[in-house]
Amino acid sequence: MDEALGDSFTGYERTLDSHIRNIRRKLGDDPAEPRFILTVYGIGYKFAEGV
Repeated sequence: MDEALGDSFTGYERTLDSHIRNIRRKLGDDPAEPRFILTVYGIGYKFAEGV
């Protein structure tokens, strides 16, 4: 998040996670077995290919 928003960003650390959770819920995506937005450990998130 520092690279995208800079060091001056004053949001909470889990803000992005909350947004992803809301997007997954609206898409009907199961967090245990996501089909649309994948979690990449240590990196962040990515869109699933071929959906």
